[in-house]
Amino acid sequence: MDFELPTHSPRAAKIPPIDFMAQLNAEQFAAVTAAPGPLLVLAGAGSGKTRTLTYRVAWLLSQGVRPGEILLLTFTNKAAKEMLHRVHDLTSIEPARFWGGTFHSLGNRALRIYGDAIKLPKNFTILDADESETLLKQTVESVDKLFFKDKTNPRPGPLFSVLSLARNTQRSIRDTVTKNFPQYGEITDRLPAFATAYEKARRDQSVVDYDDLLELWLKLLAEAPEVGAYFTHRFRHVLVDEYQDTNTLQAQIVDRVAAHHQVMAVGDDAQCIYSWRGADFENIMTFPDRHAGTVIHRIEVNYRSTPEILAFANGVLNAQPKGRHFDKELRSARQHSIKPYVVQCMDDREQAEFILKRIHSLVHDDGVAASEIAILYRSHFLALEIQLALSRAGIPYVITSGVKFFERQHVRDLVALLRFVYNPADVQAWSRIAVLLPKVGEKGALKIHAAALDHARMMQKNFIDVLATDDVKSKVAKDAKDDWAQFCESLTQVADAMSTQKPTDTVTVAIEGWYGDYLKGAYADYTDRLEELKALVGFASRFEEMQDLLAQIVLLNGETSEREVDPNTECIKLTTIHQAKGLEYDVVFLIGAADGQLPTRRSIEAGDVEEERRLFYVAVTRAKNELYISYPRVATRAGPGGMMLTPSRFLTELDDSLYEELRIKRSYGW
Repeated sequence: MDFELPTHSPRAAKIPPIDFMAQLNAEQFAAVTAAPGPLLVLAGAGSGKTRTLTYRVAWLLSQGVRPGEILLLTFTNKAAKEMLHRVHDLTSIEPARFWGGTFHSLGNRALRIYGDAIKLPKNFTILDADESETLLKQTVESVDKLFFKDKTNPRPGPLFSVLSLARNTQRSIRDTVTKNFPQYGEITDRLPAFATAYEKARRDQSVVDYDDLLELWLKLLAEAPEVGAYFTHRFRHVLVDEYQDTNTLQAQIVDRVAAHHQVMAVGDDAQCIYSWRGADFENIMTFPDRHAGTVIHRIEVNYRSTPEILAFANGVLNAQPKGRHFDKELRSARQHSIKPYVVQCMDDREQAEFILKRIHSLVHDDGVAASEIAILYRSHFLALEIQLALSRAGIPYVITSGVKFFERQHVRDLVALLRFVYNPADVQAWSRIAVLLPKVGEKGALKIHAAALDHARMMQKNFIDVLATDDVKSKVAKDAKDDWAQFCESLTQVADAMSTQKPTDTVTVAIEGWYGDYLKGAYADYTDRLEELKALVGFASRFEEMQDLLAQIVLLNGETSEREVDPNTECIKLTTIHQAKGLEYDVVFLIGAADGQLPTRRSIEAGDVEEERRLFYVAVTRAKNELYISYPRVATRAGPGGMMLTPSRFLTELDDSLYEELRIKRSYGW
């Protein structure tokens, strides 16, 4: 393969004059105009990271660098388009003249042009997510046709997640399962054969999946020296956005393309919160080691938050272990205001009641727009009481990180199981749980129900008692017969609990039975979903009778569905901290700031809470004007009596001069 290395134009690009010093602060200007070389720009929250990158591109153009000699790598197409359009507004250079986009989109572009150097046909096609899972399913069944028969084994989707994470982090499948998917520990040794067969199937069919776009791009750079040399010579300047979110493959791609070390990585180690997606904190920490002579620029002037909120955020960072982070101190460009508030509540319900009253005051007395108020949380189940309180009060809200608690798929499944056991004539509830069995569709589910109903009438027995009989089992799909006995036994156990115990006990029995095993195979984030189901135990503790629990769930769903709101209307925002990254609000309520909730119990048990600390930091830096951090003393999701909680260690580590404590009187005054 022949390559023509580009020559560099000695003439400056014809762009309008830009007064960089006037349009940037001193820190931004220093980074934007820095001499070429390895540059690590530590851009703190709210400090103008995008502006810095945009003006860096414009600066390079003003210094005679051609658009085609700049490689801009981002994590979303939206980010790339916004930056390049801003560059166009500044310089009149068309976005199409740059190599700019996501790692995956540029990997596709590179492979289309040079893929034959690693024996990848130019006419390869890209599988979407569903097609990738289908091909994986076919190849697994070719190796072990019974693998998916066991419902505790991962379905194709979760199995793909396991293999994908291992590929992106370049960790062994065993290490990946141990760290991220412990529910599959017993079958770890069986998975490498599936990965090998899946890779062979893709090559045989000349198709690639999403992860191949990174893996094969890296292979192209590593195993085709002439291609690697071409990329290195062509792209005189490599710019990377959100560098702290890079995984192992992406960091290696950057290192190889930027072998000349003319690379600017922009990011913030304090906002690395996506390890569960493969982001590697070590990439940004070891950047100076991999790029000799790295110059570090810190952009610490924050235009978002008040000095008091930033003092609190700096306190969170200062509590990090020494040597495991870059030193930085955010400084506010705004006037002084009130300190953040820390609020201890008796339980989740009192926490919700406090927030409700404070929101009412903010909106009606202080004139804060509802859309400028956000409630943040570490895990979905922590927001259950808040959702209930807002619904009852008729306050519009939108969940920007998913759906309402009782509309989440696994929650609806479990509620359907409870509904069916309570009322076996509820065909809709039966159909929802029966179709979870292998090869049982809606028609098959109705056929089984009709057979059981006839048999129960003939034998004058309870509906659930006849499900395990041969007459009914004969209507069950062949692939579901292995599950049928446990399925029926679990329904019987739930029925027994429902007739003799309280709703809390019944919900627990339902979670621990057949559906709990199904959940393990159906979802890669099984542990998180199990935590959410356990929140139902706490909710059920309010009720003495199952009919009251089920009725309340239906009524709540009806109330909330009638109030579906456009996210652009004036409504309170509810979101996980992960999904709030990059956003900002006038007022932020961070709930569940207790050990076991933030940081999570799993991170505490694993002795690894530093990413949880970074999550805490991301949450508090979303607030512009007011910040409320609350925690319950009792976790009601543990059922009657609850479980005692202590304040998050991220709070107790702080000097108490950084915040004000609000003490709630039992009359909900403060």
